[in-house]
Amino acid sequence: MAADKANKPVNESGDAKPLRHGYTTGSCAAAATKAALTALILQERQTHATITLPIGQEVTFDIVRCQCSNTDDYAEAEVIKDGGDDPDATHGARIVSRVSWRAEPGFELDGGIGVGRVTKPGLPVPVGQAAINPVPRKMIREAAEAVLNQYEPQCGIRVVISVPDGEEIAKKTLNARLGIIGGISILGTRGIVVPFSTSAYKASVAQAIKVAVTCGCRHLVLSTGGRSEKYGMDMYPELPEEAFIEMGDFVGFALQHCKKQGVQKVTLVGMMGKFSKVAQGVMMVHNKSAPVDFGFLAQVALEAEASQEQANAIREANTAALVGDWMHEWGYADFFERLCGYCCEAGLRETSGGLEMETVIISMKGNLLGHAALGAPSG
Repeated sequence: MAADKANKPVNESGDAKPLRHGYTTGSCAAAATKAALTALILQERQTHATITLPIGQEVTFDIVRCQCSNTDDYAEAEVIKDGGDDPDATHGARIVSRVSWRAEPGFELDGGIGVGRVTKPGLPVPVGQAAINPVPRKMIREAAEAVLNQYEPQCGIRVVISVPDGEEIAKKTLNARLGIIGGISILGTRGIVVPFSTSAYKASVAQAIKVAVTCGCRHLVLSTGGRSEKYGMDMYPELPEEAFIEMGDFVGFALQHCKKQGVQKVTLVGMMGKFSKVAQGVMMVHNKSAPVDFGFLAQVALEAEASQEQANAIREANTAALVGDWMHEWGYADFFERLCGYCCEAGLRETSGGLEMETVIISMKGNLLGHAALGAPSG
């Protein structure tokens, strides 16, 4: 947990009630390292550690546990990760730093229990190393150097970051798909976690695409969630695991990164609600970003030769899923093919062409409703 006097950010909807920001695992690891190294040098338990975040803000972290070894050759300090009001999988995680002396001069950093290890290329950390990203590595080193410069010991140090519950927490993240095995990643570029920001998830999507391409994938299957991803896996059992990426609501962002990374074919798999928006060119499909346009769905239904009465019913529908159920019951398969075709066209516009687009719409029960594919005109 950390205490500071910075202004609290307001939420993205502009409400007056502020949302409390939190701190990254990288910030916690840096603070724990500073406390552990200070304890090792002074042989005194530390209760707080103050570090400077990459954004230039000084923050003081509570040290919930600090101890030195009986032989005085190492010390440990622990920080509880505070994600603020952001629903983060790592909120409440125990971030532990153990600092020990090295006979030779210099600084060594590694990951211990609960910190994942990189097994696939394409990530900002080389294969074989602990999944501690570049900015947190720099933060940890700078926190240690601040202490070393103050006390000037004659030995080098070894820092090991661990997260006791990290392996279990990692099951709630994309780490396994990215090839990060054995725990969570130590992350953060600014040092703080902004409540309900999209940057962390977008970064994981971008990383997943890069890993897939680095592993040789040229056809990626982008899904909006777990059920649609499972359908995509059943649809393309020959593709490796890396080819399947949960893009969530960030359709345009994911497509642009696919184009940037040289992907040749993209298959979008999702359900009526989000893909009825994509069909209109809406590329951020969170339910708060844009409402479902039932007038548009009614027009597509008319194109599929539905009656005016049925189109009027669609305009008064409550959800896109209900419209899908109706069109399925009424036997208008062409409705779904047209909707998928519009999604493909929108995707090609978003990327200025240059790749093959395929769209698959499934029902809430995981049944196929529609499918379409378009070629790859150059931009």
